Amino acid sequence: MTTRTQPSSPITSQLANHPWVPALAADGYTDICEREGRLCGIRRFNFTTAVVVGVDPVGYHRRYCYEHAHEARQALAAWDGKGHPGGPWIKCKGAGIELLNPALTC
Repeated sequence: MTTRTQPSSPITSQLANHPWVPALAADGYTDICEREGRLCGIRRFNFTTAVVVGVDPVGYHRRYCYEHAHEARQALAAWDGKGHPGGPWIKCKGAGIELLNPALTC
């Protein structure tokens, strides 16, 4: 049996008054924060949990898919917004982006 950890707070305090945050939190985003001027957050997808980058009310720029939610949350918390986030992300997806993590080997 697996146990699920509770998601972190849906927003960070500096974004509490951002106009998009309530809609993003209602759509399932947690850990909403800003990195390098872009809204980011954690969101569960069908088979993965993602660090989502460049979030807005219409969509997002890209996402980094992780097998486990705690790994995605740790990666976002440690990431400064430059380059790729750390941790064992599997794939980066977005408009025109389909990148396998080069650090993972078969």
